[in-house]
Amino acid sequence: MERTLSIIKPDAVAKQVIGDIIRRFESEGLRVVAMKMVRLTKKQAQGFYIVHERKPFFDSVTDFMSSGPVVVMILEGPDAIGRNRAIMGVTDPGKADEGAIRKLYGSNVESNAVHGSDSPETAAFEIRYFFNELEIP
Repeated sequence: MERTLSIIKPDAVAKQVIGDIIRRFESEGLRVVAMKMVRLTKKQAQGFYIVHERKPFFDSVTDFMSSGPVVVMILEGPDAIGRNRAIMGVTDPGKADEGAIRKLYGSNVESNAVHGSDSPETAAFEIRYFFNELEIP
């Protein structure tokens, strides 16, 4: 079984679609093994997105991610990373396939409802960023 990190971003939390998004993951065979709602500070968002520190969108994405609460989850299942990314859809909601979470709930490349790890190495870092050993079954 593979694990991945998923984040329901501030825009989707504000739209009150948390349950719809979780239901979608579960209906596609992914199991939520840990979950919590947090409010990131700007500094915490910068730490999470440190790999993008030199990219032009770094300030705006960290402002956005610290603008309201997010729901962080560990999802588990066969090929959890690939399956999660397929369910989310591409980063730009306007280019996402019909039925993808980002197509349904995203507004633009930044306010695109959800985040998901893109590799096993990234998933390991991201899971440890948000969850300690006592919170992970």
